[in-house]
Amino acid sequence: MLLPRLRPYISCQTIISLLSLLRGKAQVFFPFFKMSQPATAPDHQSSGPTPPPFDPTQPAVPISYPIKTLEDLESRSYFESFHYPFNKSTVPLQSASPSLSLPDRPRVIVCHDMAGGYGDDKWIQGGTNPNAYAIWHWYLIDIFIYFSHSLVTLPPPCWTNTAHRHGVKVLGTFITEWDEGKLICNKLLSTKESAEMYAEFLAELVVALGFDGWLINMEVELNSDQIPNLKAFVSHLTQTMHSSVPGSLVIWYDSVTTDGKLNWQNQLNEKNKPFFDICDGIFVNYTWKETYPRLSAAVAGDRKYDVYMGIDVFGRGTFGGGQWNTSVALDVLKKDGVSTAIFAPGWIYETNQPPNFQIAQNHWWSLVEKSWGVVQNYPKVLPFYTNFDQVAGYGYHVSVDGGQVSDASWCNISSQGFQPFLEFSDNATPDGIQVHVDFKEASYSGGGNITFKGNLEDSDNFSTRLFQGDVLLGDLPLHFTYSVKSENNSRLGLHLVFSSSTVNERKSVLLVNWNLNQFSSKFDKVIMTRQPETPGISPGWVMQKSSIRMNGYRLTEIHALCYRSKPEFDERRLKSISEEGTRNSTEYYAVLGHISIKTCGQKSDFPPSDSWLVKGEYIKWATGSEGSKSVSLKITWKLKDGNDYPYTNYNIYVEKLAKGSLGHQGAALERVHEYLGAARVEAFYVDDLAVTSGTSNIKFIVQVCGADGSNQKLEDSPVFLLEAAALANEL
Repeated sequence: MLLPRLRPYISCQTIISLLSLLRGKAQVFFPFFKMSQPATAPDHQSSGPTPPPFDPTQPAVPISYPIKTLEDLESRSYFESFHYPFNKSTVPLQSASPSLSLPDRPRVIVCHDMAGGYGDDKWIQGGTNPNAYAIWHWYLIDIFIYFSHSLVTLPPPCWTNTAHRHGVKVLGTFITEWDEGKLICNKLLSTKESAEMYAEFLAELVVALGFDGWLINMEVELNSDQIPNLKAFVSHLTQTMHSSVPGSLVIWYDSVTTDGKLNWQNQLNEKNKPFFDICDGIFVNYTWKETYPRLSAAVAGDRKYDVYMGIDVFGRGTFGGGQWNTSVALDVLKKDGVSTAIFAPGWIYETNQPPNFQIAQNHWWSLVEKSWGVVQNYPKVLPFYTNFDQVAGYGYHVSVDGGQVSDASWCNISSQGFQPFLEFSDNATPDGIQVHVDFKEASYSGGGNITFKGNLEDSDNFSTRLFQGDVLLGDLPLHFTYSVKSENNSRLGLHLVFSSSTVNERKSVLLVNWNLNQFSSKFDKVIMTRQPETPGISPGWVMQKSSIRMNGYRLTEIHALCYRSKPEFDERRLKSISEEGTRNSTEYYAVLGHISIKTCGQKSDFPPSDSWLVKGEYIKWATGSEGSKSVSLKITWKLKDGNDYPYTNYNIYVEKLAKGSLGHQGAALERVHEYLGAARVEAFYVDDLAVTSGTSNIKFIVQVCGADGSNQKLEDSPVFLLEAAALANEL
């Protein structure tokens, strides 16, 4: 039963009693409510004037929001919103199956429910909370559901973009509950035609916004004569989704039964199977008993993987108790061969699990991996690029091509890079190498990197898993590029594993930038990387490049290898030790900034700047105290030939120019390009940009980014010039 989380000052027994009275049930079902405050404090109430009601048609910082009434769904007013174009997800689902079908094995749904939804994640262009919640263990997830208690919950595009990048499908939620939900159902299910009409409206939203389907949760009592129309609603939605979006899903929640009773079955049986039969799966309520998964599998027959047994991580009524014992339930489900739906893993964040969110989250998900195993592989297509951004926003800075462009804190899940499969160790020795995604140290790209820190003897090396891939290689060589920053003679290489099923062979290849002889006996092949000159890169970063041809093999594993060059293989070290007469330090420190993998034909060729049509819309100037000025506007861009650019990833900058400076180098008021943010659609909203006194023209620069991590040079990028006349006319 998916109920709103209630405040901690209401006792459990009071809530249970109230629910029993409201539902008229003798059996108690445990609601899912918070017993502690969220990790981030709610917004404080302003003492100033009440802000005007939200008007989605007016220009404003783009946000994601739900559809709250059946009337708004029917009117299609969402598509008239200023925010609608920004809410489109643009990252296609990466799937090993051409049909985008789910794998034939037990699967994992993660249902995200946090504080009513639409928190830090509602800010489409990114927020400013450096402690925002995010998920990064995508390799353990098949389907992600964005849940709230609004009628139509539309997933913010940041979740869809990042989940798709990692091969995970994303569903929104359609829910009816309480007395208001009964009134909605009376209209929704009044006729078969009305039921099918609303189903088509829901399918239209999926097509327009780019996610993958719906969780249907009818948490209301219905009249028995409404059930045929409810079946028509579910069936028509499923069929329409399948014909409109390949690989799409409609999942039924275990709530109302075929006799119209709101009676959670906690298993698949004759009272809810008719709904299961006309959609893609069932999300079973959380209070199941140990025998129920096996019984449900028997009822499902050859569709047993479409049975997703619920687990509430907050733990109330859940088999095994949830929380840190969530794997108790997972072990039972895996044994019985059914799938799982993990509800509210944000419990870690919301209850401030020690010692901090980063470590607690990695620890909790490591228990899921131990029980269930890895379910996603990447890289699975090329080009492959990652800068290890975790939320792009545990970030306290932003870097582009090795140079820092912003020192502001931010959060934007859309910018999350491919996440490494780092293994959690809760008994790591202080002297060993500690590995973690770092968002405070300087980054090569974005706001993250992987830091390796500890102690390492000359004779030792340390290896850790980064990725488990599945890329079939052809005739063209693979080109690897990665960036490293290191100290204390620390070295960092990449250990690659290639497998071939045709010859049943496995080959280990090491890419290193020093001393091939040190590892020649330990790997099938050791390749020396080259270090090209990289203009503009920040001091300390070193680019490593190498190529390898492995026709017919699959790239299945990527590991990082930490090592030191042995003195006998390093003349400079040998000389240093000889002159100093002291033993070299064992301290180890290295940072991996990014990894890029591509073949010869995958170089990013950016369209020239004059091939773009860039416009400014909704331009609004404002004058503040003491004559200060600011401007807000929407910038849009598209190729003049009408074609879509294949990669929707852009960095937005502004340059403020003094009078008479156009075409004159060095005449800018601020000889810097100020970074404004990143865009995932061909539009960006600039909000309240301060305009310096003496500014005559403002140049907005749209830097096009490639799938391989390359970026168009700013001087070659499309621009929009806001001229001085606009300022004079508007004020």
